[in-house]
Amino acid sequence: MAPGAPSSSPSPVLAALLFSSLVLSPAQAIVVYTDREAHGAVGSRVTLHCSFWSSEWVSDDISFTWRYQPEGGRDAISIFHYAKGQPYIDEVGTFKERIQWVGDPHWKDGSIVIHNLDYSDNGTFTCDVKNPPDIVGKTSQVTLYVFEKVPTRYGVVLGAVIGGVLGGVLLLLLLFYLIRYCWLRRQAALQRRLSAVEKGKLHKPAKDSSKRGRQTPVLYAMLDHTRSTKAASEKKTKGLGESRKDKK
Repeated sequence: MAPGAPSSSPSPVLAALLFSSLVLSPAQAIVVYTDREAHGAVGSRVTLHCSFWSSEWVSDDISFTWRYQPEGGRDAISIFHYAKGQPYIDEVGTFKERIQWVGDPHWKDGSIVIHNLDYSDNGTFTCDVKNPPDIVGKTSQVTLYVFEKVPTRYGVVLGAVIGGVLGGVLLLLLLFYLIRYCWLRRQAALQRRLSAVEKGKLHKPAKDSSKRGRQTPVLYAMLDHTRSTKAASEKKTKGLGESRKDKK
């Protein structure tokens, strides 16, 4: 490098500013959410849900835009727009007078309803949200399928089957524990009764022996009294007989 030529290496100040702008300052990116699929029957209506997350408070300048790309088509057309607190519905396209705004920006909701569905409504709907200054982010898409009769989805059937099986297992477990509880309670009652009977048998001989012990002296006293009474009556009878003999 020639003397006096400017240095080609970046200065430390510029490097620090670049680092802080890329790393220290987080990028503002709005995130939009929709369902992956929506289903409806011919002549019915369907709600296309759209919500979002933003690092900023909901702005008065928030806007929602819905675009529609027909099935097999390449270009997407705008069918609905919400800005400055007012909904703007396409008055020319196929969705004329069939779109209803049901969202609420304060609840971060940008949903719409499409009435009087037809087979031609099959396609992809894209929801785009801008919440200044948070305007950078990806859109979200939902694919609409219109049928003559809305089929039951496989996930719903599988969920119902799994729920029924789990409910049956829980019911069987509850019944098992209830029967086991009743059986254990009955066994405990029988055990208490057997214990009471065994205690009664042990106490009964002791009571009988104590009664006999108390009754033995009484019996002996009664025997002595009978004997003495009998001897006295015999003496009296003998004395009366001797007196009669003397008189004669």
